[in-house]
This record gives sequence, C-alpha cells and structure tokens, in this order.
Amino acid sequence: MAIGAKAVLLSVLVAMVAAIVPRSTESVVTCQLVITSLTPCVTFLVKGGQVPQKCCDGVKSLYKDADTTTDRQTACRCLEETANMVHGLNMNYANDLPGKCDVHIPYKISRNLNCST
Repeated sequence: MAIGAKAVLLSVLVAMVAAIVPRSTESVVTCQLVITSLTPCVTFLVKGGQVPQKCCDGVKSLYKDADTTTDRQTACRCLEETANMVHGLNMNYANDLPGKCDVHIPYKISRNLNCST
C-alpha cells in the first residue's frame, strides 16, 4: 500500500476529529494540509502500537486549524474521498487515535461519517 494513500485515509480521520470546534470564519484547511498533517500516523492506523509524537503533533495542529465549518467539511471530504484507497486501515486504531493524542471528539470515527453536517 502506498504511503500517500495511507496518509490520505489518515487525513480523513483526523479531519473528522477536527470537525468539532468552530473558532473563526477564515478557511485555511486544504486536502494537502490534511495529508501532510496525518502522514506520520499511517503506520499506527494500520499496525497499531505506539503513536509517534509527530502524528499527535499533526492531529493537534489539524484540529486547531479546522476551526470553521468549511474547514472541517474540507478535511472530512478529503479523508472520505481517499479512505477506500488505503488497504489495511484498522478502524479501531482510527477511533483510538484522537484520545491517544489528547484530542477529544463526541462521535465515533466511521467510514460512513456524513461530512456535510
């Protein structure tokens, strides 16, 4: 499985995490930002184990940056569009990731998450 595809799926998951806290009206999140932020998390999302600090740094940064509805939807859609391209993604690991990085979200990460809400 290509690292880029894994990063995109991870990015979708992190975008879902970031889809909670509205803070401003200026859009700053792009799909490239999502991918870049979450690339360090790919190994954890597929194999589990210890979450690398760079992964948590990316999760926290993306969560902070996705502070508008538009940003959160952009991040979510990026992840949604690429999720099926990453083989071996463990949804249990994906659900564990936010908490392991001290980012708390009120919903379960799923391949069926609705990005329009």
